[in-house]
Amino acid sequence: MFKQIGAVTMINLRSIPQRAGLSLATIISIALVTGVLLGFLAMSNGFRATLQGTGSENVAVALRAGSQAELNSGLSSEDVRLIEEAPGVARDAEGRPLVSGELYVIVDGTKRASGTDANLPLRGVGPQALSLREGFEMVEGRMFEPGTNELVVGASVLREFSGFDLGETIRLGSNEWVVVGIFSTGGSVFESEIWADIAVIQNLYNRGTAVQSVRARLTSVEAIEDLRAWDEDEPRVNLDIESETDFFASQAGGTAVLIEFVGWPLAIIMAIGALAGAWNTMYSSVDTRMREIATLRAIGFSGFAAAVGTMVESLVLAALGGLAGALAIYLLFNGVSASTLGSGFTQVVFSFAVTGGSVIAGMVMAVVIGFFGGLVPAIRSAYVPLLTVHRSE
Repeated sequence: MFKQIGAVTMINLRSIPQRAGLSLATIISIALVTGVLLGFLAMSNGFRATLQGTGSENVAVALRAGSQAELNSGLSSEDVRLIEEAPGVARDAEGRPLVSGELYVIVDGTKRASGTDANLPLRGVGPQALSLREGFEMVEGRMFEPGTNELVVGASVLREFSGFDLGETIRLGSNEWVVVGIFSTGGSVFESEIWADIAVIQNLYNRGTAVQSVRARLTSVEAIEDLRAWDEDEPRVNLDIESETDFFASQAGGTAVLIEFVGWPLAIIMAIGALAGAWNTMYSSVDTRMREIATLRAIGFSGFAAAVGTMVESLVLAALGGLAGALAIYLLFNGVSASTLGSGFTQVVFSFAVTGGSVIAGMVMAVVIGFFGGLVPAIRSAYVPLLTVHRSE
């Protein structure tokens, strides 16, 4: 039985060049399906990795209870002062609490690639903000001077948006700013932000002394529980407190799922078309070899061997299409920079990431298409009438 299957399979595979047009069309259609799926998964993976790779377990983020995002939050200067004195909050060598009250507003930026406007986050920060960002470094220029209309810009913003080159003057809203520095945080979401002095932002946007979030360096990872217990017992505050790592991981989930929610149905719809192509190709394969299959059956080959040989041919074409699609997406998109709307209604810059898991998902879909595309033709080949061998050419 195994010898028969091997012989029939080799005959089928060697005859593929005789059906080069149909076979190539099947490979290309399956490659397109795989490519579309992997493209969306690469986008989702890159976005998720950027946000989940942001933050530290040793930094707590405090928002107004129930706000869920910085844009919806609002805290007073009294809240900031109380958090500075809360248990579990670390201090620097001079005894100052490592706490940063921050303001988050939305401004317009122009994408380099398309020339269209998109929302960017302008974050007002104080002197402690730098010490609360892992891997922060100024790669060009300097930090802004307090009390001035100076900006420092994340490296990802500079890469994706125009007008933010070092030394340029840019209008954001009704105000003009000078870009005095470019900073990096190792590819985290903070690189998608623009920073300015919080006092200037509060004044220009009529926010008084209010902030929207408070970041606090913790004495240890476990100290966040002390901070939460303090929040519950302190009647003057009403906060939601998370580690920075958990905060950004939760922000990543919704958008990443939405990207995948679009990608999978689109890939499945395209898969139906590819399935029809594979079915047509395998039917053609069986039709052109009817006398050949009947001859094999007449000299003792089983119908099962003929069916398996046809199915293997379909799976090989599907696998070739899956590999071609995966390779094309990897070469064209892996590591490519892009931006999309994050949970704060502002752009998050990230890089496409083609992972092993997404390639496996694409190959599984390709093989499924090959299996169902070859199933009925394989059954048909198993029941080719023996009298077909007597038919004229």
